[in-house]
Amino acid sequence: MISVGVLGAGGRMGRMVCGAVGGQADLRLVAGVDPSHAGARVEGADLAVAGELDALAEAGAEVAVDFTRPDAVMANVRWLIAHGIHAVVGTTGVRGTDLDEIRALLAARPAGVGPNVLVAANFAIGAVLMQRFAELAAPHMAAVEIIELHHEGKVDAPSGTALSTASRVAAARRESWSGPSAESVPGVRGGDAEGVRVHSVRLPGLVAHQEVIFGAAGQTLTIRHDTTDRVSFMPGVLLAVRAIASRPGLTVGLEPLLGLDAGQ
Repeated sequence: MISVGVLGAGGRMGRMVCGAVGGQADLRLVAGVDPSHAGARVEGADLAVAGELDALAEAGAEVAVDFTRPDAVMANVRWLIAHGIHAVVGTTGVRGTDLDEIRALLAARPAGVGPNVLVAANFAIGAVLMQRFAELAAPHMAAVEIIELHHEGKVDAPSGTALSTASRVAAARRESWSGPSAESVPGVRGGDAEGVRVHSVRLPGLVAHQEVIFGAAGQTLTIRHDTTDRVSFMPGVLLAVRAIASRPGLTVGLEPLLGLDAGQ
């Protein structure tokens, strides 16, 4: 039995994670933390949402799942590492410099003593495959742009998945391509992420969607993934919770857990 705590337990993703963990025979939801919802009931358990991270240690959480905010996630990860609790991080906004810091913090721990950390830009299995397929196409079709579409409440743009996809495509393609830069309306050509144009759409009615469009003479290739319900993230989250104790150090992405070559 793995004891699990959830950070951001009062948010949409956090509530869903609490419910998913609470429904598993081999997992036990022991704590939910969310300063904005302290005192509310935790989804899937007879628990009250705590306002402080100390609740995780007091409850004996072995693994913590973080779905909070970009401005809070690194402080949470630092705390979890300092307190020896494995971290599964789904919050977007974790950049390369943050990953370097996580590696350094883990390296400073006593040898052979955890915790371990997994950071994934997207826990939907289809989204992981979409990124991998784009990475495979990139050496053969250098011209590419990314369109990502999310609900109006998403606090970051572009999404972590789009940034991760752009980075992997840029590393895999044999030559750069950026296309025309002339704009009659500033910003209409999107943002530049490692030489890849990324366009962000935010509208009510959307959940999480992304398409990667490759172009070449006389042809295009579109790779698209659509999340129509946040339940799509739960199999990946549960996979990570179960695997994190056996993944020493920092794991980036779900690829290693799925038997795929890591793209980062």
